[in-house]
Amino acid sequence: MLNNRIFSVKRLLASVFAAGCLFLLAGCNLTVTNLTPTALPSNPSRIYTLTTRVTPKGTNIVRESVRASIIIDGQTHPMRKSGLGAEIYEFDYQLPAGRDEIAYYFLVNYNVENNGFTSPREEYTKVLRSKIVGRYVFSLEANRGPVGARISIVGRGFTKDDVVSFDGTPVRTEFESANAIAFYVPSVTTGANYAVTLSGPNGTSPVGTFRVDAGEVNVAPSSLELSTGSSADLTFNLPAPAAVGGQLLDVTTDIPDSVIMPEVVVPAGQTSVTVSVKGGQAGSGSLFLKGYGEGEVVIPVTVR
Repeated sequence: MLNNRIFSVKRLLASVFAAGCLFLLAGCNLTVTNLTPTALPSNPSRIYTLTTRVTPKGTNIVRESVRASIIIDGQTHPMRKSGLGAEIYEFDYQLPAGRDEIAYYFLVNYNVENNGFTSPREEYTKVLRSKIVGRYVFSLEANRGPVGARISIVGRGFTKDDVVSFDGTPVRTEFESANAIAFYVPSVTTGANYAVTLSGPNGTSPVGTFRVDAGEVNVAPSSLELSTGSSADLTFNLPAPAAVGGQLLDVTTDIPDSVIMPEVVVPAGQTSVTVSVKGGQAGSGSLFLKGYGEGEVVIPVTVR
């Protein structure tokens, strides 16, 4: 009899342990995924939608018992099912004045059933944070172009202090309005992709990836001979009309005291531009236009 009792106790303990493991496994088979961006664009009503996905995977989870809540500032708010999907829940939160960040976590209550027994369970996430940003980017006007092309960025909250960068290097930037800012594609290695970011008082925002294509330009004459104080015309011809905003030709020289010339910009819709080059101090060197031809167009210059 004693041996039978010991056997019965062992079997009972084993059954209880197995049932407990099943309950624990059921909890592990429910995942809670945050779908709320870490950066939320500001809006006048200061109401922001916080979203999560609840995915029950355990076969013994009672699906109709699943309830999702969000905890903000110690307050528990029930979440409603979203029209975006059966497993998606959302809650509209009005952020108090003077705050620009929301700290929250999700809590999911549900039941599991095993061998006719029902037991409550819960899953919750770590504390999550979403920051309200006054500046955000909608899109690039184009995602590729030649050196010198003027490209606009559309968004909101831009300032005159914002600067566009290619792979972390600032490029020439022009502020248009709070909703638009532009940059000129810099003289970088063509045929490559560059990460574009926007930096300023409101932090750094990713913009996208831009591919710099090789361009072609014809320069006439191919060389210049000037005397001090005299001038000569230099014409730059593109194979296709310049895009909206014009195309900047970033011309540099190794004899800055000998060459006096204006900035070279082909107007939008035009295929050429002519500039006047004036001779300064006597010297010899070249004008350089990067990003065109075999990588650089060189125009020899002599000033006598």
